[in-house]
Formats: sequence, structure tokens, C-alpha cells
Amino acid sequence: MGIGDKMTKFKDAELMALNGLKMDEGFKSRAYTCTAGKLTVGYGRNLEDRGLSIAEAKLLLKNDIKNTTRLLNDRYGWFHVLSEARQYVCINMAFNLGMAGFDTFKKMHAAILLGEFEIAAKEMLDSKWATQVGDRARRLAVAMLHGKADQLKGDYNE
Repeated sequence: MGIGDKMTKFKDAELMALNGLKMDEGFKSRAYTCTAGKLTVGYGRNLEDRGLSIAEAKLLLKNDIKNTTRLLNDRYGWFHVLSEARQYVCINMAFNLGMAGFDTFKKMHAAILLGEFEIAAKEMLDSKWATQVGDRARRLAVAMLHGKADQLKGDYNE
């Protein structure tokens, strides 16, 4: 048996394992405590002992960003006309606060709708959220004010 045959055999076994484990473990979209007392999610992923790799965390983050962007676009008619940097600010805030939390920034939303980005930035900073997240709020307020966040283009390396 050559090396190619062994790899094919592994691929077949891995496909069988994928299907079998999906069936045996079942899918849970929320974290739960498994029978061994471990925090688990998905198809039996032991978060306590295994955790997540950076690649897995990036995949989850990308999916969360797409979902948040869709929700913002669906809920706020002005979202799609904002500059990329201002869209980023809204995505970042909604990701951090959840949509319900983002929805509470009514004066900021009104200012954005009118193109009053200085007022929008001030509303961001005049909040409990700003005191909780500190530099993040200041950085996002600057991006909202100027409509630029060029330092974020490219790939951020951990």
C-alpha cells in the first residue's frame, strides 16, 4: 500500500467519523455541560480541554460579522450609504453591544441619519458603554467623526 492509498483510507475514515459523530453527538447550538461535566458546544466540542484554534475563532467571527452587517442593513435604512469606516463603527458597536444595545443609541442614530457625525461621535462617548470599553469607544468615535479607519485595512495579526 503506497502513501496515496493510506491518505485515501484516512479520508474515508474521516468522512465516516464525520457522519457517525454528527449522528452520535447530535448538534447543540448553545454551550452545555456534557455527561463528563465539561462545557461543550456544537457536535460534542469540549471547550474546556480543547478550546478553539485561532482559525476556528476567525471563522466564528467572520460569520458573526456577516450576521451583524445583515441585521444593521435590514434595520437601519441609512447603514448602506455610510462610508466603510462608519459602517465598521456600527458593526463593531452592534457586535459588542448586541443589536438590542445598539438600538438604544437613538440620538446617535438620528445624528447619523442627518449626517451630523460630530454629534454621533459625541453621543457614542456620552454613554455607559464608552466608560466600559474605554479606548475602543474613543477609537470608534474618531472613525465615526472622520469617516476613516485606514489603519484597519489589511490583515490584523494576533
